[in-house]
Amino acid sequence: MNPGEYPVAFMKSVNTVQHPGEPILIPSHAGTNELDYEGELVVVIGKSCKDVSRERAFDFVAGYACGNDVSARDWQLKKGGTQWCRGKSFDSFAPIGPCLVTPDEITNPNALRIQTTVNGRVMQDGNTADMIRDVPALIEFLSQSTTLLPGTLIFTGTPHGVGMAQTPPLWLKPGDEVSVTIERIGTLTNPVV
Repeated sequence: MNPGEYPVAFMKSVNTVQHPGEPILIPSHAGTNELDYEGELVVVIGKSCKDVSRERAFDFVAGYACGNDVSARDWQLKKGGTQWCRGKSFDSFAPIGPCLVTPDEITNPNALRIQTTVNGRVMQDGNTADMIRDVPALIEFLSQSTTLLPGTLIFTGTPHGVGMAQTPPLWLKPGDEVSVTIERIGTLTNPVV
């Protein structure tokens, strides 16, 4: 696979952030039938930064958490000529947690096992070493001409095994429970309602 010269970037609105244990809300009025999970390592920026080199990138990291980049695939890929931000920015579509682990506890964020389960069934099982671009590269790219403010959350990408890649696709439905576990961080679990 050719990853391209630049990372694919999109924004999630602040209203997407959801607490551990709190529900992922299916946006019934938006007409989505293709709700998907994406377990990801989340990098939390601790100090304002702009035009940061990869060599200095870790100087600006407050810590790491588990994240779920919940996505309405029908909005992301089909409706309105593709709506990446819309399909990923409904309320509750960015659960993070269960805690913030500081960089002194995780010196290499690109060497962590990551696993996502839906109703206890393992759907994603990978390692952050397999990321297309490592954490310093992402910080370097995103800080080019854009100031990353303290509290900025960088979702770093997901391993294979998302719901839309299953045969047939596995879309989240009310009553499901999604857990994202990352080595040395813990487990983030959210019900779907």
